[in-house]
Amino acid sequence: MKDSEKNIKWYMLGFMCFSTLWGFGNIVNGFVFFNGTQVIFSWILMFALYFLPYAFMVGEMGSAFKNEGGGVTSWVRETTNVKLAYYAGWTYWACHITYIASKGSGGLKALSWMIFRNAETYDSLPSLWIQSATLVVFLFFCWVASKGLNPLKKIATIAGSSMFVMSLLYIVLALAAPKINPTADYVQVDWSLRNLVPTFNGTYFVSLSILVFAVGGAEKISPYVNKVEDSAKGFPKGILFAAFMVVVCAIFGTIAMSKMFDPAIINASEESFNAYASNGAYWAFQKLGEYYHVGDLFLIIYALCNVVGQFSTLLLSIDAPLRMLLEDENSSQFIPRKLLVQNKNGAYVNGIKMVIVLSGAIIVAQILVPGAPAVLTQLTRLNSVVMPLRYLWVFLAYMMLKKSGDKHKRDYYFVKSDKLGFVFGAWCFFVTAFCCILGMYNKNSFTMMLNIITPIVLIGLGLILPALRKREDKKLAQ
Repeated sequence: MKDSEKNIKWYMLGFMCFSTLWGFGNIVNGFVFFNGTQVIFSWILMFALYFLPYAFMVGEMGSAFKNEGGGVTSWVRETTNVKLAYYAGWTYWACHITYIASKGSGGLKALSWMIFRNAETYDSLPSLWIQSATLVVFLFFCWVASKGLNPLKKIATIAGSSMFVMSLLYIVLALAAPKINPTADYVQVDWSLRNLVPTFNGTYFVSLSILVFAVGGAEKISPYVNKVEDSAKGFPKGILFAAFMVVVCAIFGTIAMSKMFDPAIINASEESFNAYASNGAYWAFQKLGEYYHVGDLFLIIYALCNVVGQFSTLLLSIDAPLRMLLEDENSSQFIPRKLLVQNKNGAYVNGIKMVIVLSGAIIVAQILVPGAPAVLTQLTRLNSVVMPLRYLWVFLAYMMLKKSGDKHKRDYYFVKSDKLGFVFGAWCFFVTAFCCILGMYNKNSFTMMLNIITPIVLIGLGLILPALRKREDKKLAQ
């Protein structure tokens, strides 16, 4: 690539990485699941030991395979073989099954807050009603996807950007509130070292997958590695800048929340914990409005952005990952032909039916969960177990890249040493797998069963499909 085409400054890359990586939900989940201010220590540790090597590895692979447009699937294919590349593509799609199941519930929750401006209206409804409504919403968006339409794509981008702006706005306004309105009701925070260092017990370790889920996804910036000015120096500077911004947001966002919510109240009971896990973000913006004497203005704006964001993401997640899997010529050769059938609108109708069965089963299963807040808490935990599984392929591809030596030329290197690079890849692979496996545990037997069965079913289905396609091919060859 000519130098004149490298027109992305390192700080621009940093902002791009930051905006795709970070969101207000990460602050809330970290605060609730990690006992308030104690999450600060964990955020710093996670970014230093996991996110930074992860992002630098992505940079090296993006540089090595700059002409490959398939992302992780292409990296796995180039460093291993086509069959493993299919499994990587399948994992990326399968991880969205749990994500899809959560978007309908999240959208209805946001809609309830926007209309009624309280948690009680939604949370008091029976799980049967909530999950039935979620199923209807899910089926509606599957129908929209089957029409080959994607009308919310631009709206989703706008909603995502607005949510990002709202998270930054919250931090600034919440930290400034005590100066502007010193008489408001604020929580007194204990800043002693004892209160900042977490207790490394079983509860802590089984929740780590939530932080891994929060900081994952750096592979999205890989296409821009070779467009950065002086990529060997510019890319790491951009990543360090992004990491610095995220750490600052995580720390100051946690400090802002600590002035609003008392961890002792959050952890007082399972019901209280579930309520804060599902409503914490809305309560935060509602309190912010009280501090500035604007009523529920901030809450309504946040809820509106979330309604649009959740439902548009639901539609995109039904359509886009499915197309990425089925339209890839390398992956499609391992998939039964019936799933490759398109209707007159160009939609993969049988693929959408498979989404309906898998995501629909998760939605229906949660009718058994007692209470709407518990449903959302369970979905958060399930997503934190399933979604990071796709990161394993990033680290496998990097280990294989370093094992291949200088076979693949690149302008940017995370580390020059192949052995050291392999160790970094193995470390991140281990951390991801370790956190996902531990994250499956839950004292609630139904939640733990769902956390274990869901990935087993999704992985098992991915193993079965190539065998079905092979049998099809044999029949056609006869």
